[in-house]
Amino acid sequence: MRTGAVALLWSSLLLVAYWWAAGGGVQDLGAWETGLTSAGRLAGLLASDLLLVQVLLMARVPVLERAFGQDRLARHHRVVGFTSFNLLLGHLVLITWGYAAGELSATPATLWELTVEYPGMLLAVAGTVCLVMVVVTSVRAARRRLRYESWHLLHLYGYLGAGLALPHQLWTGQEFLLSPAATVFWWGLWAASAGAVLVWRVALPLWRSTRHRLRVTSVVPEGHGVVSVYMTGRRMDRLKAEAGQFFTWRFLTGPGWTRGHPYSLSAAPDGRSLRITVKDLGDDSGALRQVRPGTRVLVEGPYGRLSARARTRRKVAFIGAGVGITPLRALAEELDCAPGDAVLLYRFSGTPLFADEIAVLARERGLEVVWLPGRRRPRVRGWATASAPSTTSPP
Repeated sequence: MRTGAVALLWSSLLLVAYWWAAGGGVQDLGAWETGLTSAGRLAGLLASDLLLVQVLLMARVPVLERAFGQDRLARHHRVVGFTSFNLLLGHLVLITWGYAAGELSATPATLWELTVEYPGMLLAVAGTVCLVMVVVTSVRAARRRLRYESWHLLHLYGYLGAGLALPHQLWTGQEFLLSPAATVFWWGLWAASAGAVLVWRVALPLWRSTRHRLRVTSVVPEGHGVVSVYMTGRRMDRLKAEAGQFFTWRFLTGPGWTRGHPYSLSAAPDGRSLRITVKDLGDDSGALRQVRPGTRVLVEGPYGRLSARARTRRKVAFIGAGVGITPLRALAEELDCAPGDAVLLYRFSGTPLFADEIAVLARERGLEVVWLPGRRRPRVRGWATASAPSTTSPP
């Protein structure tokens, strides 16, 4: 499936480039002015293709989720997104410069003329502003300074930016209507992107939340700033969740419920209830300790390939640290392993999370546990800690 998805991506880019060449794009490169405009058209077409591809990558399409996993899709989404944005900037610069007859001094005036006089351009400019905002806040340095809640809200403007670009393509993009095949391709890609978001990001989560009617049963403190939230609902055996997977959760507690947060299951699903364990790392995660029993919960998922399906060998190694142990603890509970087949390397500072539960898994399931207390050594790469590891019990 991965090979097929990559082949489809490159085929769409080559098809777009072919239509550009068939429309005289290569011949236009022979002159300076027409060459700038032609190169700008190609950059715009490739940018549009990749823009819609990145929407599809994060639309939670089940076949892509199973093939790649959410973490890998997120990395591809980031690469495709920045590539699309760079091509978009190249499109703006080259098209404007070409319409200005290749004269840099005339470029600002030409840009203004194109914006106010050409149909769909004002909407395209607004869409570009939205995309600039998304890209700037996605740069790692800026991302670290933003609260997750703020970043999530700003990132949603990417959908608006993509939507505002459509009228510009329809009204001024000659390649969009170059042939019936090109028209079908572009309309199909737009429809697939919008449909995927509406079906798997909106309709399916609403249907699943309505069907299972999840409610909080209890909130249990697990340690400093860490709580476990227990939930139950109807027909939980049909939710098809697996240990190691995660959901996007929305607790209907008032303001802020529209912001979804991805939390992994911290216990293997038993067909009756679910449990997540969350550390206070922000406004919404910190507010979970105040959630009351009976609170309704909306869910998206389950997502992720970190499950028994990803296993390729009999022996398994789990490596986790801090609150990141949660999906591994669930997976160690569900995975079918003989004594000695599975080992857990668990680095922690302070009191380890789930120490008693992990001890039970070690005793009853034969899970070998290597406790790695202490923080990572300064200036030492890897997992080495200041204290010696222990294979018996946590210090």
